[in-house]
Amino acid sequence: MENQTATPRYVSRLTRETMALVLAGGRGTRLYELTQWRAKPAVYFGGKFRIIDFPLSNCVNSGIQRIGVLTQYKAHSLIRHLIAGWGSVLSRELGGGIEILPASQRTSDDWYAGTADAIYQNLDILRVRDPSYILVLSGDHIYKMDYGPMIAAHVESGAAMTVSCIEIPLAEASSFGIISVDAASRVTAFNEKPQQADPMPGRTDVALGSMGNYVFNTEFLFEKLIEDAKDPNSSHDFGKDVIPAIIRDHHVHAYLFRDPATGRLGYWRDVGTVDAFWEANIELAAIQPELNLYDHHWPILTYQSQLPPAKFVFEEPGRTGSAPNSLVSGGCLISGATVRHSVLFSNVRVMDHALVEDAVILPDVVISPGARIRRAVIDRGCTIPEGMVIGEDLTQDAKQFRVTQRGIVLVTKEMLGQGRVP
Repeated sequence: MENQTATPRYVSRLTRETMALVLAGGRGTRLYELTQWRAKPAVYFGGKFRIIDFPLSNCVNSGIQRIGVLTQYKAHSLIRHLIAGWGSVLSRELGGGIEILPASQRTSDDWYAGTADAIYQNLDILRVRDPSYILVLSGDHIYKMDYGPMIAAHVESGAAMTVSCIEIPLAEASSFGIISVDAASRVTAFNEKPQQADPMPGRTDVALGSMGNYVFNTEFLFEKLIEDAKDPNSSHDFGKDVIPAIIRDHHVHAYLFRDPATGRLGYWRDVGTVDAFWEANIELAAIQPELNLYDHHWPILTYQSQLPPAKFVFEEPGRTGSAPNSLVSGGCLISGATVRHSVLFSNVRVMDHALVEDAVILPDVVISPGARIRRAVIDRGCTIPEGMVIGEDLTQDAKQFRVTQRGIVLVTKEMLGQGRVP
């Protein structure tokens, strides 16, 4: 399998000739109320970021200067974030910049019908940009990846298309798009969430899962999108229609994502369920998490308000503000309360004698005195009433909140009777 040890001698030139397109229009239905008023790529992650910050940061750190973000579903907060945080990151004088490409009925009276159609409807814009290669990225996964070696591997392989993939335990393969390859890393099949997956060559315990990232030769991609647009039986989706058709007739190369420093399996998380979202956030509270957010060589960029430092007040018996093994963002105030093994986003207030354990608290939440929260996700803007207990009696919680199969409690403003917030 090709991996990130590929020779990088063409990378700087190739990244300059590449345009990245981030597919950011997804609903994220398995996140339930977390995406009721925002697109999945706009969901908060890691204390101060949004999910889309990760593929965008990967582009910038990889040297890709031209980026388009395709939006559709409830995109207002996503667009607001892109304008505030990313509008000035890349120099337009040097040919760079981030363009927001909303569904605007450029080619018909229809909105984006699928991921392939989203790019098809912007072909006129892409032709003006005239890149040699197009990097198509999913906007809703958490990972750090240098795209340069992948683009170089694509060119060196002579393939018409390259797909990035990651090792998935066979027992979990039914939740992913699975790629079958031969001994030369040529893709032979793509199956969306198969009941039984083929293991990767030389292994019996893992299959190759698609990361949702693809490199195309530009004219080849245009040709295939035009063909797909003319097919009345197509759903105009990459995974369901375009990629299987390309695999049948063309050379598609598999690029195995690994950590370039260690050679081990690269960090990648699909945070598409409430359980996965909670777990990936809570993992960051570990002493040495797999995802290093303190990496100065590969910073994750974002928009952040100008906020005061987090503050911990009172040091009295039974009334000490503390937050061991936790991430606590700017603007937070821990007042005579205890936070353990949790992630607090910006402007969270945890008041006297409250207890927060194993919880993900999104921005602008107030946890009133005496409240107790365990194994929960609290959405933005909630005020947890004084003395409320969440996460200790799941049967009781389920009467008011959403409780997942793994016992994670999701709480939103609507569930608390506090109105609606995007």
